[in-house]
Amino acid sequence: MSDSSPPTTDCLFARYQAQVRDALRAVVPGLPDEVAARVEVTPARDPAHGDMATNAALLAAKIARRKPADIARDLAEKLAELPGIARAEAAGPGFVNLALKPEVLQSVALSVLREGASFGDSRLGDGQRVNVEYVSANPTGPMHVGHCRGAVVGDALANLLAKTGHRVTKEYYINDAGAQVIALTWATYWRYLQAIGTNVDEEAFSALTPTGLQYRGDYLIPIGEVLAKEHGKALAGPDGQAAPQEIWFDIVRAAALKAMMAQIREDLSALGIQHEVFSSEAEILAGGAVDQAIAALDAKGLLYEGVLEPPKGKAPEDWEPRPQTLFRATQFGDDVDRALRKSDGSNTYFANDIGYHAQKAREADVLIDVLGADHGGYVSRMRAAVSALTDNKTGFEVVMCQIVRVVKGGEPVRMSKRAGTFVTLRDLLDEVGKDAVRFTMLTRKADAQMEFDLDAVVAQTRDNPVFYVQYAHARCRSVLRAAETMFGEESVTPEALTSAEIGRLDSETELALLRRMSTFPRVVEAAAQAREPHRIAYYCGELAADFHALWNKGREDTTLRFLHENDRAASMAKLALVASVASVLRCGLAILGVEPVEEMR
Repeated sequence: MSDSSPPTTDCLFARYQAQVRDALRAVVPGLPDEVAARVEVTPARDPAHGDMATNAALLAAKIARRKPADIARDLAEKLAELPGIARAEAAGPGFVNLALKPEVLQSVALSVLREGASFGDSRLGDGQRVNVEYVSANPTGPMHVGHCRGAVVGDALANLLAKTGHRVTKEYYINDAGAQVIALTWATYWRYLQAIGTNVDEEAFSALTPTGLQYRGDYLIPIGEVLAKEHGKALAGPDGQAAPQEIWFDIVRAAALKAMMAQIREDLSALGIQHEVFSSEAEILAGGAVDQAIAALDAKGLLYEGVLEPPKGKAPEDWEPRPQTLFRATQFGDDVDRALRKSDGSNTYFANDIGYHAQKAREADVLIDVLGADHGGYVSRMRAAVSALTDNKTGFEVVMCQIVRVVKGGEPVRMSKRAGTFVTLRDLLDEVGKDAVRFTMLTRKADAQMEFDLDAVVAQTRDNPVFYVQYAHARCRSVLRAAETMFGEESVTPEALTSAEIGRLDSETELALLRRMSTFPRVVEAAAQAREPHRIAYYCGELAADFHALWNKGREDTTLRFLHENDRAASMAKLALVASVASVLRCGLAILGVEPVEEMR
């Protein structure tokens, strides 16, 4: 668990939000606190109108029994008197636009240089314990592209929450119980028989298994060979064919799961992901957590024996009503009550998940599951269960990730021979690298479908967002390296640059860049509240675009160039701007789990 209690960055928007609320109370005496709490100060939509805008007058109109425009006019007069405000104007039906004095924006660069990697840190979470569970792929084969998106989204979300003052636990749930693990075990045994030289007829062997031969990828061959080396022919029958299941099943199952989880951990590490907790479904079942959770619900009077309605889309003759142990999920907002035990007394998958979430809820204030889009029907029932078990004290949220389609040359990528049926994560990493994979996966909202174009991701053009952002950082670093040669390394450290004459950053292009940096703490908090780490990728792209614009204008306007050998003061001011841009880009990329590039090759 990362115990994050960062200092709060001085966010300009939070600062002026507090001042706007105070001014509104002066204009509208007796303003209720709940109205003041809804006052927002946001970036102005059009920079020509100013730097910030507020909806304060609109919110107060009903209470004050005055026209919003009239309140806005009085509020603007009040706000114009504040330090740092260059202009305050009423606009539209009741908005107020605020223009900041240049020195306010210029001071942002100094804040960035002083705070470094902690710029944008916040106490928004106030130490709230959040468990983020993500990936949780069945350990039945290599991780594939579908797992990749959830892995990246979950990891970036966890980083984002840690930066905003939450105490975050990154967790992986190992689905090592159930029919799929049985299928994996039989498929691994098939590879073992091949490794000891048995001529195995696939179809005949498949008929022996309780699940069919589901996993036929080459990735199981090495596990079969290891089993053959360790056990010889001891796990086979006298004729070298399949032995009774009780002789080999537990041994093969353990070997297969160990190898699969080792491979998954290796793949995750290559993607830059390190979970702090790995929870085993099998161990949870063996430890009695499921039975304890069911008993707890029963003690609350939330279980009963009943018969569910037939599933939607099935004709009554296709469905046989059977009495089951049901959970009163409808009392907690679900559409229907849910079965916890089947008619034969065995647990449903939902019951097992309840046991797991009950265990997590003991050490968390909020549980966040990052799941694939095919889990949509899972959300309401699990939220109901967590609410029931914790008496509404633990929150439950789900972030849904849509499928990713990998293309190259405009065509879907062929399946991996090694995996047999899908494109593996390792295939993707080998093709384009960790940083390109992570950043690209975060260029769209998690619940939006996306196409991962291998050609576009490696193209060195502005249409490639990861290249565009990395190029901005590399350009910043190249300027700073040149400055070290020109002025000496000690002159361009962040500490030295905080003494620069920052007031010399007065062009509109430079102020636009400073304006963009001023929004970073606000973007971080908003992204954390919305559980949307892709907003950080968007922000990095916007900041990179502003920097590239300044770079390009410097080709025509020499006053905008960063290095002036005969004007040290001007150079130091511009270098402070360059260094602060690089620092904010690193802050954003750190949340995304992407390494900043020092130079482009």
